[in-house]
Amino acid sequence: MLLRIRARDDGGDRPRDAVDLLLDCHARIRSFHALAVKLGEAESPTHAEIIEAAGGVIRYFTLALPLHVEDEETSILPRLTGLDPALDQALSTMRAEHRDIESGLQIVVDHCAQLRAEPARHGELRATLADAAHALDAAWFAHLGAEERVVFPAMRERLDAEAMTAILAEMRARRAGEPPAGGH
Repeated sequence: MLLRIRARDDGGDRPRDAVDLLLDCHARIRSFHALAVKLGEAESPTHAEIIEAAGGVIRYFTLALPLHVEDEETSILPRLTGLDPALDQALSTMRAEHRDIESGLQIVVDHCAQLRAEPARHGELRATLADAAHALDAAWFAHLGAEERVVFPAMRERLDAEAMTAILAEMRARRAGEPPAGGH
């Protein structure tokens, strides 16, 4: 199993659902993006710190983020498309932003791969890593914010319990490396 997501009981009145897990993913996206920025801005980290931070950024953005994007594009987008023109526009924008962010993110991942392999090059590469990571600041802010304001509330408001349960099952199956059970 690559990664595992599960609903935690946060003590609230309702059980955690797919939206809660997507929000958890967004928190991790923000956290690993911040780690890339810190790695680029760090003055004199140890080689061990460089290797650990670079490895974490690489792992998250090459293993976990693609699963999150697949959650949104394969499990959520088809279920919400056609329900409302404004929502359709938000979904179209979401998909386009996934592609736009991917190219900038590849630069961050490539720099982190170089640093993981050769941490002694941190002084040489840190400014370009920081620049590449900061170049994504506005894109992440707009993208994650729009999903949290428009797409995720639409899931809770417009999808029935069966659809929400199916999305959650599909998300879990992706992380377990299993094919989804029928449907989306």
